[in-house]
Amino acid sequence: MQKEITITYDAFDRLEDLPIEDQKLLNVATQAANNAYAPYSKFHVGAAVLVENGDIVVGNNQENLAYPSGLCAERVAIFSASATHPNQKVTAIAITAFSEFFLTDNPVAPCGACRQVLIEYEIRDNQNIRCILRGSTGQIYVFRSIADLLPLQGKFLV
Repeated sequence: MQKEITITYDAFDRLEDLPIEDQKLLNVATQAANNAYAPYSKFHVGAAVLVENGDIVVGNNQENLAYPSGLCAERVAIFSASATHPNQKVTAIAITAFSEFFLTDNPVAPCGACRQVLIEYEIRDNQNIRCILRGSTGQIYVFRSIADLLPLQGKFLV
């Protein structure tokens, strides 16, 4: 029997087409990407997490010569948000990236490890985390839930 999984997301051509709150979150993520420590890959990723009280917590990728000792921007941001705002649910995350070597003209999605961490926060808090993705140019994708990035995950958690 063949089955199908459908994922729905919104695509925007310009930053100005997003709600003001999403624009702000992406702008903060871009600032975080500019401050990433990426001397080896030259691939700069920034993440901005919005918690329910309106605070924004940032993260960026942190590389280390002793690979894989570094950490992705998404996990830096979400762990920091959990540590500094322990009683606040995460409502959204914006992620953006640029490379010093090539054009990132498509939205950059979280790696599998980051998706797993994000979905666990979504499940723990019983609240969707909106996910806003952008490259350095091109369209911006907005997902209503991290579960859209891991559509089978919730079905297998005990």
